[in-house]
Amino acid sequence: MSTTDAFRALHDDGLFVLPNAWDIGSARLLEHLGFSAVATTSSGYAGSLGRLDQNVGRHELLTHVESLTAAISIPVSVDTELCYPDEPGGITGTVELLAEAGAAGCSIEDYDPATGILPLEVATERVTEAADVAARRGLVLTARAENHLYGVDDLDDTIERLTTYRDAGAEVVYAPGLVKTDDIQRVVRDVGGAVNVLTLPGVPSTAELASLGVRRVSTGSSLAWTAYGALVSAGRELLNEGTMSYLDTMLASQERDAAFVDRQPASE
Repeated sequence: MSTTDAFRALHDDGLFVLPNAWDIGSARLLEHLGFSAVATTSSGYAGSLGRLDQNVGRHELLTHVESLTAAISIPVSVDTELCYPDEPGGITGTVELLAEAGAAGCSIEDYDPATGILPLEVATERVTEAADVAARRGLVLTARAENHLYGVDDLDDTIERLTTYRDAGAEVVYAPGLVKTDDIQRVVRDVGGAVNVLTLPGVPSTAELASLGVRRVSTGSSLAWTAYGALVSAGRELLNEGTMSYLDTMLASQERDAAFVDRQPASE
């Protein structure tokens, strides 16, 4: 079974967790832990380059995706932000290039940093364009309604957007920022299809989300920033206190060996 078919099959029944990796090491560790697929994170990857979110070019992202798909055997879904509509080939070209890079899925957002939340008509046209090529190339397309990440607390509008994106061809719908059980349950009930939920403080457990009918839970940038938070905490302890208690939580060598050594290319 291809990685694209395997990724689509994960959405058929029940709930699965899709953690977001930000580099090859994190992707290999997540695969080693037993996750069935991973996604990228625009914020986490930008952070690995020393940048803020929404500051990664398409070529850089494609190189990143190629490195991940070559390093692990499980499916990779790509956080593609707006799908680079202003790059050569536009959204269609981006999804084509992602397929060539080995991606099993990708996402498209309805928020533009330059203008804010896109008008529904514009966003739907973009989802339709992405969905057409994703269907042709076998990728699972996720359409995101960004309202709740950017201060638009309008669940009715979010549901209208997700329903429209689903009808436009998106196989998964996603409204990052929802945390209340009743809101998530309403999205599952009113929109239908495969619904993704982002892990945030206050979000129900995965068992509770499964009981609500959620199909997928992703971590966004939280794993990356948790790892960087541990680095900052350890660095501050060493710099300010001169102690090294952070070593107590260091990844064991056997865990590193299991995840990394057998995948290293033979030395010349």
